[in-house]
This record gives sequence, C-alpha cells and structure tokens, in this order.
Amino acid sequence: MKRLVVKIGGHAMDSLAPNAPLLAQLAQDVAHLVSGGSEVALVHGGGPQIEDLLETAQVESRFHEGLRITDTVTMNYVAMALSHVNLLVTAALNHAGVPSVGLSGADGSLFVSTSLGEPWQRAGATPVVRTEVVTSLWANGFSPVICSLAVDELGELVNCNADTAAGALAGALEAEALILLSDVDQVRDDPEDPSSALAHMNAFQVRSLLASGAARDGMVPKLRAALDALDAGAQRVLLANGTRHHALRDTINGAIPATEILA
Repeated sequence: MKRLVVKIGGHAMDSLAPNAPLLAQLAQDVAHLVSGGSEVALVHGGGPQIEDLLETAQVESRFHEGLRITDTVTMNYVAMALSHVNLLVTAALNHAGVPSVGLSGADGSLFVSTSLGEPWQRAGATPVVRTEVVTSLWANGFSPVICSLAVDELGELVNCNADTAAGALAGALEAEALILLSDVDQVRDDPEDPSSALAHMNAFQVRSLLASGAARDGMVPKLRAALDALDAGAQRVLLANGTRHHALRDTINGAIPATEILA
C-alpha cells in the first residue's frame, strides 16, 4: 500500500468555495488514490487566507527567509485562518466521498516543535511527528487533513511552515512520495530564467542550490522540507504547480511539468 503525503498551498488555495474547481479536482484526485489503495495524508497552508485576515485586522505581514514572522498577535490570526481552511478542505474531501478528519498539529501532539526565536518569534522549527495519530486514522479508513499548527514543550501554539511540516511527516511515515503543490511548475537553477527549470535533482544539487542563494523566498522551505523528508526515509519528493487542472493526479502520472528529487 502506498503512503503519500500531499502538501497544498499558495494560489492553489485562493478559493475554497465548495464548487471551486481546484479544490474539487484535488478532492477527486485524492478519492481516486484512496480507492486505488493508497494512504493519503493532506497537509495544507493558508497563506492567502492568513493575508486576508491580517489585512482586515490591520496587522502587518512580515517574512524573513521565506518564513512568516509570527509574533503573539499574528499567531492568533494564523490559528484562526488555518482552522477555517482546515474545515473547508476537510468538507470538500468528505463531499467527494473520501472519509476525512481535519486536524492540526496540536491534536494528539501530532507536531511538536520549538519556536525559532528572533526574528521569527513563534514560527516553528522542523517538528517531531507522532505518526500514530495519522496511522490510526488510516487504519480506520479516514484520510487526515492537517494544518501546520504545532505545539511546543509548554503546550503553546507554534506556526510551522506547511512545507516544513509536510516534509517532517513524510519522512517520519517513510512515505513513498512527498508531493509539494504550490503555484510554480518546477525548481529553477536560475529563478529568473524559465529555461533553467529542472525535471530531476538529487539531494546534493538541492543543497548546492540552497547554499548558492539561487533558491529564494518560498522555495527555500520547500527545498529544505524535501531534504528533511528524504533524510528521514521518504523515497522521493515531487514539486509541481497546484493551480493546474487535476494537478495531483497529473503530477503523479508525469503529465505536467514537475521536479522530482531523490536522495
């Protein structure tokens, strides 16, 4: 039986209405995978929804090295936004016929992390994963839908980047694949040059890209998550554009541009 961890975020989640095409297609793709015998865990972010809520509350969004700076006030709004996203994504999967349970990393202490401190404040480091929370759901026929909130050793909320959380989960589960869906087609050797897109990479190339500074902004946590997953036991990582038609299905089938990363 295949174990797959799928992370979705970015503009692929701009609309979470019940009839939103991208969300409906994602749910259909997960339903197809589950009916074929795969065990699927979905991890999501909520950048657009967090931004909207912070703007409404007149709280400034700040980032450093691709991670959101999360002070105490921002942490509260992040938790509200991600919890709402989680409900909507879980509802979509259930509507598509996939028995699903929505979770945060605080449920069952699924994700235990530490805050990174300055300048990130309550943004979290790579979490320790309690895998039995996920495997027990799979054993009872449920697919988990997980938002990337975590708890620290004091039980306080931590804002883990969704790529980081998904990478930790895929590694801990020794998943056959970690699939990172955002709003870019492939990793680029030169971020300014579309012709430098990479279809295949190994861990050495990923580390070189990070060290050179060619990986920027949101690509940094994605590539670090890929390394975390592979180092801990995942077999491969796929990065692709979740705004494409049936992106999950076609990423797995090799029908759309993607970057495959192997150890």
